[in-house]
Amino acid sequence: MLAASGDLWPELIAFESDSRVLSTPSAAHLYIDAVQRIKRPMSDTQRPSSRLPGFFKRSLAERAAIVSQWAGLETDEQTVLLGISGLTPNQAEHMIENVIGTYTLPLGIAVNFLINGRDYLIPMVVEEASVVAGASYAARLVRAGGGFVTSSDDPVMIGQIQVLDVDDVYVAAGQVMAIKDRLLAEANSRDPVIVELGGGARDVEVRPLMETPAGPMLIVHLLYDVRDAMGANTVNTACEHLAPIIEEVTGGRVNLRILSNLADRRLATAECTIPPDVLATDELSGADVVRGIVEAYAFAAADPYRAATHNKGVMNGMDAVCIATGNDWRALEAGAHAYAARSGRYTSMSEWWADGEGNLCGRLKLPVAVGMVGGATRVHPTARVALKILGVSSARELAEVMVAVGLAQNLAAIRALATTGIQAGHMRLHARQLAIAAGASGELLQRVVEAMIAEGAIRLDRAQELVKELRG
Repeated sequence: MLAASGDLWPELIAFESDSRVLSTPSAAHLYIDAVQRIKRPMSDTQRPSSRLPGFFKRSLAERAAIVSQWAGLETDEQTVLLGISGLTPNQAEHMIENVIGTYTLPLGIAVNFLINGRDYLIPMVVEEASVVAGASYAARLVRAGGGFVTSSDDPVMIGQIQVLDVDDVYVAAGQVMAIKDRLLAEANSRDPVIVELGGGARDVEVRPLMETPAGPMLIVHLLYDVRDAMGANTVNTACEHLAPIIEEVTGGRVNLRILSNLADRRLATAECTIPPDVLATDELSGADVVRGIVEAYAFAAADPYRAATHNKGVMNGMDAVCIATGNDWRALEAGAHAYAARSGRYTSMSEWWADGEGNLCGRLKLPVAVGMVGGATRVHPTARVALKILGVSSARELAEVMVAVGLAQNLAAIRALATTGIQAGHMRLHARQLAIAAGASGELLQRVVEAMIAEGAIRLDRAQELVKELRG
């Protein structure tokens, strides 16, 4: 277990008497020295429990010290957590166009996650209050049932090649399939390194589309195992290379050749079982809560208006991990929502039911196209630190962690809805944000928050009035 007594961090607690102290280099170095004195390197077999009671009650410095110890962060990596170093404007200049600066979001840690028998601390980048707390709370509930069980497909992405102006779409389809082996060999010639690592072109499929606004067309799918990459550049390059060959054999004209974000050959699944007794509240029995959650899922499964909000809760968790690790959260969203509509009707991404023993059971299965090499995952300093904290060894493992977090986030939201209602927790956190915006800090901050909650008047104007009154 990680040591948790406050006397290990007296310097850190003292530093925080000034709320600005961790933004100064001199204080940061003192903090790092303190962390180094308590840091113990850990192997996977020595990894302590992610069950960290009271983690949220600790100071920022203490939480950072615990995570630094957990992940064995080096000095330069610790400064990234503190915001002393990180993405520089010069680095940003090489990532996108027309850079004028950088933008910072909170980096939090979700605790309590047990996935396939292994403990994880989950880095999450998100601006919405309650997401990290909700994921941590749900992970604690799932932990009581043995934790999450996850699995995933090989990281196979789909490249699409659009063929038009052929005399007969079905004849053209046969012509493409007749040279499948040649196409696979040509695709593999574009990236011999990924082939050496066990990836590469796996198959070719054809999809005639007869009734489109542009007339009949043939869509050729290249299935490509991208290993630990997200895969967009690799697959797009392969499709570009195959386009003239397909034009030659079919006599048609290739228009688009690009990766699909509906990565339904690259699915990741998370499942959990939760005993009803851990779900009970002061007002409701465990069985009542199980029933309420299953009924909430049924609503989302039947109604796309509810499904949109239900699924947004799933993506709250998955996107936060995606952003923290430097992955493409827009691609993740596009694939997940398209997969939720694969039947022709948009529905719930997750499933919830009660088993024969009254346990609550959940499952989330989604396409998760994420990588650990290339792109921002290796360019952005904070993304590199986040991956080190996670300790994942492959893109498949990262995908499995993400669906576990998505299932946890979904559970937290629908449990709140089915019991106390979602607003209680949200409004408390919203009150805190309003109090900060009104200029409150320290002890005054908590007094303003409690006053607004007691009055039921959680508004910026009331927060400003309270700050003046209580200061006076």
